[in-house]
Amino acid sequence: MKGLKKCSRSAQDMDPRLVILSRGPGLYSTKQLVKEAEKEGWAVRVVDPMKLTVLIDENGGRIYYRGWPLECEAIIPRIGHSITRRGVSIVRQFERMGVIVINQSDGIANSRDKLVACQLMAEAGVPVPITANVGAWEDTVRAVNQVGGTPCVIKSNEGTHGSGVFLAHTEQQARQLVYQMLERDMRPLVQEYIQESHGQDVRALVVGGKVVAAMRRKAHGSEFRSNFHLGGSVEPVEISDRYAEIACTAANKLGLDLAGVDMLESRNGPLVLEVNSSPGLEGIESVVGEGFVAAEVARLLNRRLEESLSDSGAANNTEMTGAGSEAFGIYD
Repeated sequence: MKGLKKCSRSAQDMDPRLVILSRGPGLYSTKQLVKEAEKEGWAVRVVDPMKLTVLIDENGGRIYYRGWPLECEAIIPRIGHSITRRGVSIVRQFERMGVIVINQSDGIANSRDKLVACQLMAEAGVPVPITANVGAWEDTVRAVNQVGGTPCVIKSNEGTHGSGVFLAHTEQQARQLVYQMLERDMRPLVQEYIQESHGQDVRALVVGGKVVAAMRRKAHGSEFRSNFHLGGSVEPVEISDRYAEIACTAANKLGLDLAGVDMLESRNGPLVLEVNSSPGLEGIESVVGEGFVAAEVARLLNRRLEESLSDSGAANNTEMTGAGSEAFGIYD
């Protein structure tokens, strides 16, 4: 198999099986991950996580897809925000079955809860904007003052691609936004506004504990959110060792093998704004080259498989972790 060492009899006789959990098989990121993994010798299938059935028992359980057991050596979860809870439970079941997982369930859950992510990063010494979680509308002004006054950022505790993120220029605007979020059972965050980084940030792609690519994102027109999905532009950037160290520490603390770490360029140095556990690859690969990041992920899979084979070989030289040496029951 290209890219893989011959670590055991089963590894020599068959391609390792990779399942990408995604509801968007036609998305750029998904297609690139498929292509680069196949180049490295993986048999790949994209599966909708919402169509999986989980069986839990004393033997570790099983996962079924359209009536057949779904067996594989590795998975890459591309779990959308709207199915986070269901997706995390599916990923956790794969973990119980001994499958290689990039990213693991706890890492996905940590990154999707922005308050938890801030808490964990601050605990690890990662610099973040001053942030307040407001539970009562009456505390809005106090929270605004604690983060440095207006303008300030009001955002939902959950959300991706810049959704649910607003810039409040007055205390009245802040109160209205917080009130509306609370009325919708959302958990509003009030966050320090970094003026010198208005409309731009730096995203570092961390794969397997190292930064493999970085870009600067700039907002379109008067928009202050720099997300690529909102029409923002991207450009190459060389980040300092300090930025790279912070990005890796943030990803590691949250428990992520693959992460897009968004950092604001403040006058006091980098501040981590968010960490994305399913980072889009289209923007970053338009800067560093098509397939570049996806290839890094595929090589990480190879390393994890070799480690897994080495570990399992100590117990049984002929078995592959998680699924044995049978072919995919559901594969064409």
